[in-house]
Amino acid sequence: QVQLVESGGGEARPGGSLRLSCAASGRVPMSYPMGWFRQAPGKEREFVAIIPTISQTTYYGDSVKGRFTVSRDNARKTLYLEMNNLKPEETALYYCAKFKTPGVIDPLRIADPEQYDAWGQGTQVTVSA
Repeated sequence: QVQLVESGGGEARPGGSLRLSCAASGRVPMSYPMGWFRQAPGKEREFVAIIPTISQTTYYGDSVKGRFTVSRDNARKTLYLEMNNLKPEETALYYCAKFKTPGVIDPLRIADPEQYDAWGQGTQVTVSA
């Protein structure tokens, strides 16, 4: 069983930056793609980014392209999300998650939370002046 624990959330000013981490333990699925989602109060869970294992395309949600960067360190069993130029509307609980299927990512499936089978508890990001 996989355990995922996010950290690094907090408060940021509009235009500021934060770096989130997601530490994996247990039966660590470093051969699986790993993703980030976020969920604001009263809204659906939103896809942010997904990263494959190696040598494959990384995908981002349209609203974060060019500002967020997802990366992973398999040796440290850790996933990261670098967030720059943050906006107030990006205030949300940010989750990391394990994609169900190993290997090549099907981009038609990445935004569906049902395609992920392990989730962390989330880390809160608040962007305000």
